[in-house]
Amino acid sequence: MSGQDTKMRREVAEIPQALERLLTEGGAAVRAAAREIVARDPAFFVTVARGSSDHACTYFKYAAELLAGLPVASVGPSVASIYKVKLKVGGAVCLSVSQSGRSPDIVDLTRAARTGGAYTVAVTNDAGSPLAAAADATLDIHAGPELSVAATKTFVTSALAGLWVLAEMQGDEELLAAIHGLPECLEKAAQTDWSPVAGAVGAGSVYTLGRGPSWAISNEAALKFKEVCQLHAESYSSAEVLHGPVSIVERGFPVLAFAAADAAEGALAEVADALAEKGAEVFATTDRVRAATALPVVRTGHPLTDPLALIVSFYAMIEAVAVARGLDPDMPRHLKKVTETT
Repeated sequence: MSGQDTKMRREVAEIPQALERLLTEGGAAVRAAAREIVARDPAFFVTVARGSSDHACTYFKYAAELLAGLPVASVGPSVASIYKVKLKVGGAVCLSVSQSGRSPDIVDLTRAARTGGAYTVAVTNDAGSPLAAAADATLDIHAGPELSVAATKTFVTSALAGLWVLAEMQGDEELLAAIHGLPECLEKAAQTDWSPVAGAVGAGSVYTLGRGPSWAISNEAALKFKEVCQLHAESYSSAEVLHGPVSIVERGFPVLAFAAADAAEGALAEVADALAEKGAEVFATTDRVRAATALPVVRTGHPLTDPLALIVSFYAMIEAVAVARGLDPDMPRHLKKVTETT
């Protein structure tokens, strides 16, 4: 991270403590929600969110499908707020994620899902918010005040809350152990040196890549490149980037590939190397690459928790990039902390 005392820098450093609060104070609500979901035996999940919260839902999607074999669909909030559709979601669990809990369209769709027969769970940093009031159950993420416009603590705690529910549903002791070990791992992740990536990004475009749960991290990273550094970035699954997007890759084109220690690691490494061989400057969070540059990473003891360490290392790096460019990462232009869409 930069030496400048930005709010974003402080909040990235606070992520381990925020997770510790969630793990200490949020357990009863997480376990109660997990028991209720198991008792209802849902056929599928739906998620409702925007921005970074939607990336947390993408992470949840892959985790739910991998752990529980339950499909997850993202429902556009405008379906209820603008188009006034009555949803038929009996037999589903609806996970609504919003750090503020105050965006009207997220609240409207949560109400519509509840009316349509879903068991609704709000994941929010404000247990007294309208979203919490609209849902059957609330998971307070206990992130504490987040003053920087760019979400960091709330993304990681929202992602962890959803994963923790799934781990409790499945009784997955290995995953639960990794979850409870995350604060120490993320402390190390925040100190990991990704400065080579910072030196490679210029004024042009950046690609971020992932596969499976790490694709959610790629999406979040691309958003932060735009939001914090005013850099155009696009996120792709490593399974898609060679189909069409590769055509604009030229010598020196920066690519950041996020890999967890999971079944997709080898395939992602192959794509990273293929792009490097075309002249791109590729960085990857795996030591399986040959032509791309391997970044130092903190592994967490489980492939589903590895992506959270990756995003913390990225946050620390991107804050430093913004400061080096003379930008204020706490106040990105044209943005405010709470965006209330209808």
